Amino acid sequence: MTLRRTVALWGSLWVVAIAALHGFLNLGVEPPWAAGETSRRGDGFRVGFLPVTCHLTCPVADFIDRSLDGEGSFEPVRFNGWPELKEAFLSGYLPAAFLLAPMAMVLREQGVPLKIVYLGHRDGTAMMVHRESAIHRIEDLRGKLVAVPSRFSNQRLLLLKALGDRGLSIDDVTVVEMAPPDMPAALYARAVDAITSGEPFMGQTELDGYGRVLWLTKDVWPGFISCVLVVHEEVIAKQRRRVQELVTGIAKSGKWIDESMDHRMQTAGFVSKHYYNQHPRLLEFVLSKPPDRVTYSNLELQRPNFEEIERLAVQAGIFEGRVGFDDYADPSFVPDDTAPWAFEAAVP
Repeated sequence: MTLRRTVALWGSLWVVAIAALHGFLNLGVEPPWAAGETSRRGDGFRVGFLPVTCHLTCPVADFIDRSLDGEGSFEPVRFNGWPELKEAFLSGYLPAAFLLAPMAMVLREQGVPLKIVYLGHRDGTAMMVHRESAIHRIEDLRGKLVAVPSRFSNQRLLLLKALGDRGLSIDDVTVVEMAPPDMPAALYARAVDAITSGEPFMGQTELDGYGRVLWLTKDVWPGFISCVLVVHEEVIAKQRRRVQELVTGIAKSGKWIDESMDHRMQTAGFVSKHYYNQHPRLLEFVLSKPPDRVTYSNLELQRPNFEEIERLAVQAGIFEGRVGFDDYADPSFVPDDTAPWAFEAAVP
């Protein structure tokens, strides 16, 4: 094939791709998932996630499903940051995604037709300071520089709650937004005084020897919720069975992870290799030190938990309170009594 013909062929392919994207994003062409009930992988039912423990049940569900059936019931799509993940969901590229709980609630208040159908996990967040830091109590954060993932993150609300419980306010610290993968290096260089985000990035600082735990969320806000599984309302209307299949698989995965330490270590192995592109020692550490640092059972949608988030989000100035639990949550997909997967991963 001549150079001219090669260039022409690739040019044509680019035109087709751009036209398809234009039709999808700008002309109202329906995404694949909007056509009605479908069954298996390849039909556009994508679920967005980040390589954090808040979203661990997503790759676990996919890996076990494919191991048992030969193919997955959904397509997990990895993103590296919240802005890209959120925009992919808003554009319709993702029918479902794991989002920060306050972010999902704010989007619903802004008119985005979504529903929270399940949780990512409970607890699983720490605040880390440098091991040589003079910060040993929450009160010692006064006047310090603290990094959080986003103004819409529950870690920021957690900081607000922890300070308030001790008579301080968010104005007593300087808060900066920082991508979680950048936080360990910032703490190592002492560019910030404290960092807090979802795992495993907090555990990385402890594992590498320069980070010290100031608090674990289970000690400051028991039952803490960081991320939630959200689905477009149109998807619920047109593919309810598919959404139920997704939630049930996620629920079974969470219970499987929590069933034993062997399952936690198996999880660290196959998720690190096939989904997160991380050394397994990091997930192994976070899932075991201590074992209840992050839990994946009892992830039903409980109204009081979300009302506490609402209260703090209003106090933080990111939520007006114009919508409530019944507007942004749909608990009907939560399985009544789901057993964990009957599965054992192969030991390498």
